[in-house]
Amino acid sequence: MTQLDLSRDEASILDWVEARADHMIDTVKTWARINSGSRNREGLEAMRKVLGQAFAETGAMITAQELHSSQTVENNGEIKDIHYTPAMRVSQRPEAPIRIVLTGHHDTVFPVESHFQDLDQWDADTLNGPGVADMKGGILVMLHGLLALERSPWAKQIGYDVLISPDEEIGSLGSGPILAELGARADIGMTYEPALADGSLAGARKGSGNFSLRVRGKAAHAGREHHLGRNAIVAAAAFAQELDNLNGVKEHVTINVSRIDGGGAPNVVPDLGIARFNVRVKTEDEALWIKGELEKLVAKTNARDGITADLHGGFTRPPKPMSAANLQMFQWTRAAGEAIGLDLKWQDTGGVCEGNNLWASGCPNVDTLGVRGADIHSDREIVKLSSFAEKSKLSAVMLMKFAQGTFDAKQARALARQS
Repeated sequence: MTQLDLSRDEASILDWVEARADHMIDTVKTWARINSGSRNREGLEAMRKVLGQAFAETGAMITAQELHSSQTVENNGEIKDIHYTPAMRVSQRPEAPIRIVLTGHHDTVFPVESHFQDLDQWDADTLNGPGVADMKGGILVMLHGLLALERSPWAKQIGYDVLISPDEEIGSLGSGPILAELGARADIGMTYEPALADGSLAGARKGSGNFSLRVRGKAAHAGREHHLGRNAIVAAAAFAQELDNLNGVKEHVTINVSRIDGGGAPNVVPDLGIARFNVRVKTEDEALWIKGELEKLVAKTNARDGITADLHGGFTRPPKPMSAANLQMFQWTRAAGEAIGLDLKWQDTGGVCEGNNLWASGCPNVDTLGVRGADIHSDREIVKLSSFAEKSKLSAVMLMKFAQGTFDAKQARALARQS
């Protein structure tokens, strides 16, 4: 693609975005001090309220989007329904010829009891704080890209749906069906996970699944009648060891056994063991392969004397390859970056996000359009303050070019259908 030219109107709008930089920085400081850990219902609702106030500036319709419940295996072996607070949905011009879905999340990985609740300015361009990059900063970038579009002469060409979800950090099990619905009817998607500190974006992403194997045995006195017991912890551990042995069999498949729950007093043969694990795959064929291996290992566990086992969970984020459609999206992103002086690169990652969900519905997307940051999911999380205006201008250019047809969103969707 040749060098993009920016018109006088576009340049004026980008100047407006630049002028909002201090406002964005002040706002992210306020937002970061609202604890919105994925399980903190009160904090999530407080955060959704302030987001609604912020997005009202777009003039779009803002609603509470109820989410589906999901299930989890409790440490006592019981199956429990998990209910989520609503997502925030923003809808603008549903009749417009070009449809874009923009996604983000207002939950963080930091619970109410976390020690990481406040901010620290490390230097003139570096702010340390919970969620400043992942992804309260990203939400601000999204918002200002949309506000820039609304100020442009081409806004009526684009209709958009925004979903800001409360459950991304715990797998998007509640919001997943809504992401699928929105992605299926959009031409392209834009997601606001943080870029790396050097500005690099995520390319292809692996798929991810979370699983729990629930193992039942037979309790018995560990001294008087040990021979009558059937140890569920031992059976779960044997399953975990054989599962770990599958690492390296397929080049891109990784299995991480994260925890074994169950058991109790040391003088009782444990009758419950729960092995919890995550699987990452690069392709759908690899997902099918590991599913087959899991079936074999579950059957082997059930063949142990006095032991029964059942598997829960599954793949909730399919792989997102660097398909022709997604490559086209990256090329447009790079061209938009060059127009404002950015040299954008990308690299494949084993991480997952809502971009995986959008691609599964056939929606080509770029999913690291947020601020530049580093050390997310830790108390060293930072955001580069200069990236608020920088990345907001990038989204503004992309949206205006989609609206004008310079970037053909429907071409990207057509390429996705051919994948």
